[in-house]
Formats: sequence, C-alpha cells, structure tokens
Amino acid sequence: MGQETHVAARAKSMDGAGKPTQHNDIYAVIDLGSNSFHMLMVKVVGGSVQVIGRVKRKVRLAAGLNDSLVLSKQAMTRGWECLALFAERLQDIPSANIRIVGTATLRLARNVKTFLVEAEAILGQPIQVISGEEEARIIYLGVAHTSNCDSNRLVIDIGGASTEIVVGQGFQPILLSSLNMGCVTFLERYFENNELSEANFNAAIAAAEREIRTISAQYLQQGWQNAVGASGTVQAMQEILVGQGKDEVITLPRLEAIMQQALACGHMDQLNLPGLAQERKQVFPSGLAILIALFRVLNISGMTLSGGALREGVLYSMLPQLQHQDVRARTMQSMMVRYYIDQQHAERVADMAATLADQLHQQWNLASFEGLAMLRSGALLHELGLLIEYKNHHHHGAYIISHAELPGFTRAQQQLLMALVYNHRADIHKEILSKQTMTSVLLAVRLTRLLRLSVILSMRRRHEVLPEVQITAQAEALTLTLPAGWLDHHPLMRAELEQEMLYQQQAGWQLAIE
Repeated sequence: MGQETHVAARAKSMDGAGKPTQHNDIYAVIDLGSNSFHMLMVKVVGGSVQVIGRVKRKVRLAAGLNDSLVLSKQAMTRGWECLALFAERLQDIPSANIRIVGTATLRLARNVKTFLVEAEAILGQPIQVISGEEEARIIYLGVAHTSNCDSNRLVIDIGGASTEIVVGQGFQPILLSSLNMGCVTFLERYFENNELSEANFNAAIAAAEREIRTISAQYLQQGWQNAVGASGTVQAMQEILVGQGKDEVITLPRLEAIMQQALACGHMDQLNLPGLAQERKQVFPSGLAILIALFRVLNISGMTLSGGALREGVLYSMLPQLQHQDVRARTMQSMMVRYYIDQQHAERVADMAATLADQLHQQWNLASFEGLAMLRSGALLHELGLLIEYKNHHHHGAYIISHAELPGFTRAQQQLLMALVYNHRADIHKEILSKQTMTSVLLAVRLTRLLRLSVILSMRRRHEVLPEVQITAQAEALTLTLPAGWLDHHPLMRAELEQEMLYQQQAGWQLAIE
C-alpha cells in the first residue's frame, strides 16, 4: 500500500524552520466501523468544539467476513484504500490529539492482525480495537456530551455488525450491552436476494427479537424516561418522517408504516422513499428490521436522534476541560463568546422572559420545561446576528442557528429556537412558527410574544431601570401593566410598546398596555 510514501509525507509537513507544523488545538478521531469508516476533525473554540472536517467512506468491512470469521482480502483492501485518504489529513495533527478505534468486525475477524499491521503503517498511528461493552460505554458518553437530558435514557446504536444498547443517567452508563447483529450482517443474511418481501423482513425481525430477548429483562426492569438513537439507521428513519411531513419522533406504528412502504417497492432496486438518502438505501431494510425488533421487545414508545455517538465519545475523552459540563449551557456559552454577544444583557432579557412566563404559568399552561428552556435560549441568543449588522440581525441570527451545530439541542428544538430569534423583533412571520415541529404552534406563538416583550422592556440595557411589570392573559389576549405614570416618564418605551401592539395586532394577537 506504499506506507513509506505516507510516512515520508508526514515527515515533510514542516514549518519555515524545518520543524513539524503542529496544530495543538485540533483533534481527530477515526472510527473503523463495520459499514463505514469515519474521520472527525475538530478545533476547540470558545469553550466548545467546532467541526472543521468530516470524511466518511462506505467500506462495508462486515460484508467481507465469512462464516469462519476470516476477513477477505478484498474487504481489507477497501479499508486500506480508505485509510490512505485519511492519512493525508492527519499529517499536521499531534499524535496525542489523534485516536483511532476499531469496532465489531475487527473484534470478530480472526485475521485482524493482517489488517492492523498494514493499516497502522498507512496511518502512522496505533489502532485500538475496543470491546463491545467499551464501545457501548463510549457511545453513551458521546450521546451524553451532545444531547441534553437529566433523566434516565436508553441509547441505541445499530452498527454494521453489532448493536449497542445502554441505559444511563447524566454522564454515567448503568447497563451496557453489545449484541451481534448489525445492518450489514443482517443484509447479507436476510436480504441477500435484494427482495423486499414479508418473508425477508419477518425473518430478520424474528432473528433480532431473539437476540434482544437475551438482555431485555434487565433493561425493562431498569426502565428509562427517554430513548435516543445514535446511528445512521435512526437518522434515516427520522429523515424519512420529516420528508413525509411528520415530526422527528420515531414510533413503532411509524416504523411499521415505513416497512409497508418498503414492501410496496418490492425490490432493493425499486426502493424510493421520500427522505431516504441514496447512500443509505442498501442497508436500510436490515436496519429497519432491527429497529422494529428493538421497539417491540423493549416496549419503546418513542425515540429521537442523538447529536453524537462513538466518535464524539472518543473525542471528549481527549478533552477533559469539556467533560461533565451541562451540554446546553456549554453550547450557549460558546455561541455567546464566538459571536461577541453582550452576555450581561442577554441574561437580563432571559430573566425578564422568565418573570413574564412565571406570571402566566397557570393561565397559559407554561409547565413545559423544554418550552421554558427554549424561551431562555432564545433570549440568550436573540442578538446573535448583531455581529453581521443591526437592521436584519434577527434574520442573520436565525440563519446561524438554523445551520449551526448546537450540541444539547435536537433538530426540532433548533428549529424552534431559530423561529423565536427570527421573530423576536419587527414583522412577525407566523409561517416560520408553524413549520417548527418541536411543540404546538400555540406554545411557539406564546413563547414568541413573551420574548418580544422581554426584549422591549430590557431595551435600556440597565438593571436599575427595568420596570416592575404585571402581565395577565384572558385566553390569548394579553394585558401588560406598568407602574402608574411610568410610561409618561419613558416616552421611547411607550412608543416601542405601542408599535409592538400594532405588530401583534397584525398577526392576529391582542395586546393591551396599561
């Protein structure tokens, strides 16, 4: 494979003084999975990580593993060719900032040393083949560092040759399992003829159910409040749901409906579902069968997609300064630092929004913790776009939120946050609020109205001039009451609030100022 060329190229990466150029704030993780090889590169910026590169290649290593657990030369060659591409990107990164892990297929292969010797020569780095339980532990940490959740959660990752199942709380896994079933191995075993038939699906589901039942009792006894998926299979299901106009929550009836759509296609060559990516089609039926079995045996009511998995777990193990922090708070802090947000003022607006929400707690049924959390996040980021320009800074901020990676927020939460920031001032665009799927349109509207008022009431950017306000609601009609004579002494505030009454009236919302 010409490993001498890669070693030489690494040696030639020098600065002007003839010394190796090292980027000490850049980190790289390579995941040698059974279906795909992935490389993730990040830079530590503003107390968080900024992705600067992702490379993914479909290697399907597990397809080269025969019944005797011997990995074929063809499969190994596909892997080596992929790693030759990765090696170029690793040349300028310190070895201490690089981690490379191998998973199920490399665990199983009897001739794994043959693959590893050549692979390590190509990369110039050691490769760690991790156990199933260690893979499950790292996957859980990757989820914990990228998804916000305080309660017990079930984490599932369907890989090419194994499926990891974890229950944990916070950053601590409680139950760990790795089962010998994956979307590549089940594809070879149950969909070899490429037929999308009931017989094929039923055989794959039954086999997965048998495997899951070996560990199901202890998981059902442990229990969990939330379920998240950390794999391409779960991402594919979510993309299909969104592509078909549904929200992001995966349920068993929805999975079974997707299976019926696949059955109607009849053959892998004819598989064409709205939202299903081309690169995912080959392993889609087998992954779907495994996911249906997991929902049935573990009685999973609903599942969303996590923000990270194995690669992120490995990454954060190299970044002790970022470990065991509140994920969402870390993201907020990083965004405020990177975009030069006035943090003191952002907190002032967030506190005002919390005050108004507390007064309407009963009348508007604002008991949803996530709804109030989104309100606070919207307040903290409402000036995100000021770094670009003032006039349309609410639009710029919304664009950034919509396209940024925000650990601790699901995609649906991110869309609600975008809608709040977009509508926090000036003209109200109700269609943007109606397109978010995290919550009801009614709650999104209520949160928007509270954020808009909080921004106006905090406009002087000083704590000591904040008015004592009272807010009440009769159905959707709001009345904002300020101290007697206060508006007479604050004519600009009066003008802003009167303009806000017009904005809300145009949107069909009633607002009175007293």
